[in-house]
Amino acid sequence: DAVILGNGSNEIIELLVRTFMSPGDHAVTSDNSFSVYHLIVRAANGNITMVPMQDGHYDLKKIRESITSRTRMVFIANPNNPTGTIVTTADVRDFMNSVPEDVLVVFDEAYAEYVTSPEYPDDMSYLRAGHNVAILRTFSKIYGLAGLRIGYGLTKIEITNMVNRVRQPFNTNSLAQVAALAALDDTSHVENSRRINKEGKEFLYKEFDSIGIKYLPTEANFIYFQTGKDGREIFDAMLKEGVIIRHMGGQNLRVTIGLPEENRRFISALRKVSGR
Repeated sequence: DAVILGNGSNEIIELLVRTFMSPGDHAVTSDNSFSVYHLIVRAANGNITMVPMQDGHYDLKKIRESITSRTRMVFIANPNNPTGTIVTTADVRDFMNSVPEDVLVVFDEAYAEYVTSPEYPDDMSYLRAGHNVAILRTFSKIYGLAGLRIGYGLTKIEITNMVNRVRQPFNTNSLAQVAALAALDDTSHVENSRRINKEGKEFLYKEFDSIGIKYLPTEANFIYFQTGKDGREIFDAMLKEGVIIRHMGGQNLRVTIGLPEENRRFISALRKVSGR
Protein backbone atom coordinates (compact mmCIF):
# COMPACT_ATOMS: atom_id res chain seq x y z
CA ASP A 1 0.00 0.00 0.00
CA ALA A 2 2.97 2.33 0.44
CA VAL A 3 4.44 1.55 -3.01
CA ILE A 4 3.65 3.40 -6.24
CA LEU A 5 4.56 1.66 -9.49
CA GLY A 6 5.25 3.80 -12.52
CA ASN A 7 6.12 3.56 -16.19
CA GLY A 8 9.64 4.49 -15.15
CA SER A 9 10.25 6.76 -12.17
CA ASN A 10 9.58 9.69 -14.53
CA GLU A 11 5.89 8.85 -14.48
CA ILE A 12 5.89 8.85 -10.69
CA ILE A 13 7.31 12.38 -10.71
CA GLU A 14 4.48 13.41 -13.02
CA LEU A 15 1.88 11.65 -10.86
CA LEU A 16 3.12 13.42 -7.74
CA VAL A 17 3.01 16.82 -9.45
CA ARG A 18 -0.47 16.21 -10.83
CA THR A 19 -1.68 15.05 -7.43
CA PHE A 20 -0.25 17.75 -5.19
CA MET A 21 0.28 20.86 -7.33
CA SER A 22 -2.37 23.24 -8.65
CA PRO A 23 -1.74 26.06 -11.14
CA GLY A 24 0.36 28.71 -9.43
CA ASP A 25 1.79 26.36 -6.82
CA HIS A 26 5.53 26.25 -6.28
CA ALA A 27 8.33 23.67 -6.23
CA VAL A 28 12.06 23.90 -5.57
CA THR A 29 15.08 22.00 -6.91
CA SER A 30 18.63 22.70 -8.11
CA ASP A 31 19.54 24.49 -11.33
CA ASN A 32 21.85 21.71 -12.56
CA SER A 33 19.76 18.65 -11.92
CA PHE A 34 17.34 16.34 -13.72
CA SER A 35 15.48 18.46 -16.30
CA VAL A 36 12.25 16.50 -15.94
CA TYR A 37 11.49 18.24 -12.63
CA HIS A 38 11.03 21.70 -14.11
CA LEU A 39 9.48 20.40 -17.33
CA ILE A 40 6.69 18.58 -15.48
CA VAL A 41 6.07 21.38 -12.97
CA ARG A 42 5.77 23.96 -15.74
CA ALA A 43 3.55 21.66 -17.79
CA ALA A 44 1.20 21.65 -14.77
CA ASN A 45 1.23 25.50 -14.77
CA GLY A 46 3.28 25.54 -11.60
CA ASN A 47 6.27 27.67 -10.70
CA ILE A 48 9.67 26.27 -9.86
CA THR A 49 12.75 27.82 -8.30
CA MET A 50 16.05 26.28 -9.42
CA VAL A 51 18.66 27.09 -6.81
CA PRO A 52 22.29 27.38 -7.97
CA MET A 53 24.55 24.53 -6.98
CA GLN A 54 27.48 24.95 -4.63
CA ASP A 55 30.63 23.35 -6.05
CA GLY A 56 28.52 20.87 -8.01
CA HIS A 57 26.36 19.92 -5.02
CA TYR A 58 22.77 20.66 -4.00
CA ASP A 59 22.69 23.66 -1.66
CA LEU A 60 20.02 22.49 0.77
CA LYS A 61 20.30 25.62 2.92
CA LYS A 62 19.43 27.84 -0.05
CA ILE A 63 16.71 25.43 -1.10
CA ARG A 64 15.18 25.71 2.37
CA GLU A 65 15.32 29.50 2.12
CA SER A 66 13.47 29.32 -1.22
CA ILE A 67 10.44 27.53 0.24
CA THR A 68 7.36 29.75 0.37
CA SER A 69 3.76 29.39 1.52
CA ARG A 70 2.92 28.13 -2.00
CA THR A 71 5.67 25.49 -2.07
CA ARG A 72 4.23 22.01 -2.37
CA MET A 73 7.28 19.94 -3.37
CA VAL A 74 11.07 19.82 -3.22
CA PHE A 75 13.00 17.59 -5.64
CA ILE A 76 16.40 16.23 -4.57
CA ALA A 77 18.26 13.93 -6.96
CA ASN A 78 20.65 11.88 -4.86
CA PRO A 79 23.03 11.05 -6.51
CA ASN A 80 22.47 14.02 -8.75
CA ASN A 81 22.15 13.76 -12.50
CA PRO A 82 24.32 15.09 -14.21
CA THR A 83 27.02 15.88 -11.62
CA GLY A 84 27.08 12.51 -9.80
CA THR A 85 27.38 14.24 -6.41
CA ILE A 86 25.38 13.43 -3.29
CA VAL A 87 23.87 15.25 -0.35
CA THR A 88 25.12 13.67 2.86
CA THR A 89 23.43 12.27 5.94
CA ALA A 90 24.20 15.48 7.84
CA ASP A 91 22.94 17.68 4.97
CA VAL A 92 19.63 15.84 4.80
CA ARG A 93 19.19 15.73 8.57
CA ASP A 94 19.55 19.50 8.89
CA PHE A 95 17.24 20.07 5.95
CA MET A 96 14.51 17.70 7.13
CA ASN A 97 14.58 19.24 10.61
CA SER A 98 13.67 22.62 9.12
CA VAL A 99 11.40 21.90 6.15
CA PRO A 100 7.68 22.65 6.71
CA GLU A 101 5.56 19.57 7.39
CA ASP A 102 3.19 20.30 4.50
CA VAL A 103 5.96 20.20 1.87
CA LEU A 104 6.51 16.87 0.10
CA VAL A 105 10.23 16.10 -0.23
CA VAL A 106 10.98 13.85 -3.20
CA PHE A 107 14.27 11.97 -3.02
CA ASP A 108 15.08 10.73 -6.52
CA GLU A 109 17.47 7.81 -5.99
CA ALA A 110 17.72 6.52 -9.55
CA TYR A 111 21.46 5.89 -9.18
CA ALA A 112 21.51 4.86 -5.52
CA GLU A 113 22.75 1.34 -6.17
CA TYR A 114 26.07 2.73 -7.44
CA VAL A 115 26.83 4.75 -4.30
CA THR A 116 29.88 3.74 -2.25
CA SER A 117 30.12 6.74 0.11
CA PRO A 118 29.44 6.00 3.80
CA GLU A 119 27.89 9.49 4.00
CA TYR A 120 24.93 8.52 1.82
CA PRO A 121 21.73 9.13 3.81
CA ASP A 122 19.10 6.58 4.77
CA ASP A 123 16.09 8.46 3.46
CA MET A 124 13.81 5.59 4.45
CA SER A 125 14.35 6.62 8.07
CA TYR A 126 12.37 9.81 7.41
CA LEU A 127 9.54 7.82 5.87
CA ARG A 128 9.48 5.48 8.87
CA ALA A 129 9.38 8.54 11.14
CA GLY A 130 6.25 9.81 9.39
CA HIS A 131 7.69 12.66 7.32
CA ASN A 132 6.11 13.64 4.01
CA VAL A 133 8.70 12.12 1.73
CA ALA A 134 8.66 10.06 -1.44
CA ILE A 135 11.69 7.94 -2.36
CA LEU A 136 11.97 7.06 -6.04
CA ARG A 137 13.88 4.14 -7.52
CA THR A 138 14.12 2.79 -11.06
CA PHE A 139 15.02 -0.43 -12.84
CA SER A 140 16.46 1.54 -15.79
CA LYS A 141 19.98 2.03 -14.42
CA ILE A 142 21.93 -0.69 -12.62
CA TYR A 143 19.30 -3.34 -13.41
CA GLY A 144 19.46 -2.57 -17.15
CA LEU A 145 15.71 -2.65 -17.80
CA ALA A 146 15.32 0.83 -19.32
CA GLY A 147 13.37 -0.46 -22.31
CA LEU A 148 10.71 -2.04 -20.10
CA ARG A 149 9.97 1.27 -18.34
CA ILE A 150 9.34 0.45 -14.71
CA GLY A 151 10.14 2.27 -11.49
CA TYR A 152 8.68 2.59 -8.03
CA GLY A 153 8.15 5.09 -5.27
CA LEU A 154 8.02 4.49 -1.52
CA THR A 155 5.92 6.90 0.51
CA LYS A 156 3.17 7.19 3.11
CA ILE A 157 0.00 5.20 2.55
CA GLU A 158 -2.03 8.42 2.59
CA ILE A 159 0.07 9.80 -0.26
CA THR A 160 -0.16 6.56 -2.24
CA ASN A 161 -3.94 6.60 -1.92
CA MET A 162 -4.14 10.14 -3.27
CA VAL A 163 -1.78 9.38 -6.17
CA ASN A 164 -3.84 6.33 -7.11
CA ARG A 165 -6.83 8.61 -7.69
CA VAL A 166 -5.05 10.25 -10.64
CA ARG A 167 -2.98 7.29 -11.82
CA GLN A 168 -4.24 5.57 -14.94
CA PRO A 169 -5.11 1.89 -14.49
CA PHE A 170 -2.63 -0.61 -15.95
CA ASN A 171 0.15 2.01 -16.15
CA THR A 172 2.82 -0.69 -15.84
CA ASN A 173 2.71 -3.84 -17.94
CA SER A 174 2.91 -7.35 -16.53
CA LEU A 175 6.11 -8.23 -18.40
CA ALA A 176 7.93 -5.28 -16.81
CA GLN A 177 6.65 -6.27 -13.37
CA VAL A 178 7.86 -9.87 -13.77
CA ALA A 179 11.25 -8.67 -14.99
CA ALA A 180 11.53 -6.21 -12.08
CA LEU A 181 10.82 -8.91 -9.51
CA ALA A 182 13.44 -11.16 -11.11
CA ALA A 183 15.95 -8.29 -11.15
CA LEU A 184 15.53 -7.73 -7.42
CA ASP A 185 16.63 -11.34 -6.85
CA ASP A 186 19.62 -11.07 -9.21
CA THR A 187 22.08 -9.80 -6.62
CA SER A 188 25.08 -11.17 -8.53
CA HIS A 189 24.30 -8.88 -11.48
CA VAL A 190 24.11 -5.83 -9.21
CA GLU A 191 27.33 -6.73 -7.42
CA ASN A 192 29.14 -7.29 -10.73
CA SER A 193 27.84 -4.00 -12.14
CA ARG A 194 28.97 -2.15 -9.02
CA ARG A 195 32.43 -3.71 -9.28
CA ILE A 196 32.81 -2.82 -12.97
CA ASN A 197 31.62 0.71 -12.28
CA LYS A 198 34.02 1.17 -9.35
CA GLU A 199 36.98 -0.10 -11.34
CA GLY A 200 36.03 2.02 -14.35
CA LYS A 201 35.64 5.09 -12.17
CA GLU A 202 39.09 4.62 -10.66
CA PHE A 203 40.61 4.13 -14.13
CA LEU A 204 39.01 7.31 -15.49
CA TYR A 205 40.01 9.32 -12.42
CA LYS A 206 43.64 8.25 -12.93
CA GLU A 207 43.55 9.10 -16.63
CA PHE A 208 41.85 12.45 -16.05
CA ASP A 209 44.46 13.35 -13.43
CA SER A 210 47.30 12.37 -15.76
CA ILE A 211 46.10 14.61 -18.61
CA GLY A 212 44.84 17.49 -16.49
CA ILE A 213 41.08 17.09 -16.91
CA LYS A 214 38.89 18.68 -14.24
CA TYR A 215 36.11 16.44 -12.94
CA LEU A 216 33.69 15.97 -10.06
CA PRO A 217 34.11 12.76 -8.03
CA THR A 218 30.99 10.73 -8.71
CA GLU A 219 28.69 8.38 -6.83
CA ALA A 220 26.86 7.37 -10.01
CA ASN A 221 27.79 5.59 -13.24
CA PHE A 222 28.92 8.72 -15.06
CA ILE A 223 31.47 11.51 -14.58
CA TYR A 224 30.94 15.25 -15.05
CA PHE A 225 34.09 16.86 -16.45
CA GLN A 226 35.69 19.78 -18.30
CA THR A 227 38.61 19.87 -20.73
CA GLY A 228 39.09 23.65 -20.58
CA LYS A 229 37.75 23.95 -24.12
CA ASP A 230 34.29 24.57 -25.54
CA GLY A 231 32.15 21.57 -24.64
CA ARG A 232 30.23 21.54 -27.91
CA GLU A 233 33.46 21.43 -29.92
CA ILE A 234 34.74 18.51 -27.83
CA PHE A 235 31.39 16.72 -28.17
CA ASP A 236 31.40 17.11 -31.96
CA ALA A 237 35.03 16.01 -32.24
CA MET A 238 34.40 12.94 -30.08
CA LEU A 239 31.41 12.06 -32.22
CA LYS A 240 33.66 12.00 -35.29
CA GLU A 241 35.86 9.54 -33.39
CA GLY A 242 32.83 7.29 -32.84
CA VAL A 243 32.49 8.12 -29.14
CA ILE A 244 29.25 9.58 -27.79
CA ILE A 245 29.33 11.72 -24.64
CA ARG A 246 26.90 14.36 -23.37
CA HIS A 247 27.39 18.11 -23.70
CA MET A 248 25.92 19.74 -20.59
CA GLY A 249 26.42 23.38 -21.59
CA GLY A 250 29.50 25.58 -21.69
CA GLN A 251 32.64 23.56 -21.03
CA ASN A 252 30.72 20.88 -19.12
CA LEU A 253 30.56 17.31 -20.40
CA ARG A 254 29.37 13.98 -19.03
CA VAL A 255 30.60 10.50 -19.85
CA THR A 256 29.06 7.21 -18.82
CA ILE A 257 31.46 4.75 -17.19
CA GLY A 258 31.63 1.73 -19.49
CA LEU A 259 33.40 -1.57 -19.81
CA PRO A 260 37.23 -1.49 -19.66
CA GLU A 261 37.69 -1.48 -23.42
CA GLU A 262 35.09 1.29 -23.79
CA ASN A 263 36.78 3.41 -21.14
CA ARG A 264 40.15 2.99 -22.87
CA ARG A 265 38.67 3.97 -26.23
CA PHE A 266 37.07 7.05 -24.67
CA ILE A 267 40.37 8.18 -23.13
CA SER A 268 42.26 7.59 -26.38
CA ALA A 269 39.75 9.71 -28.31
CA LEU A 270 39.69 12.39 -25.61
CA ARG A 271 43.47 12.71 -25.66
CA LYS A 272 43.35 13.12 -29.43
CA VAL A 273 40.59 15.74 -29.64
CA SER A 274 41.74 17.75 -26.62
CA GLY A 275 45.39 17.74 -27.67
CA ARG A 276 46.61 16.32 -24.34
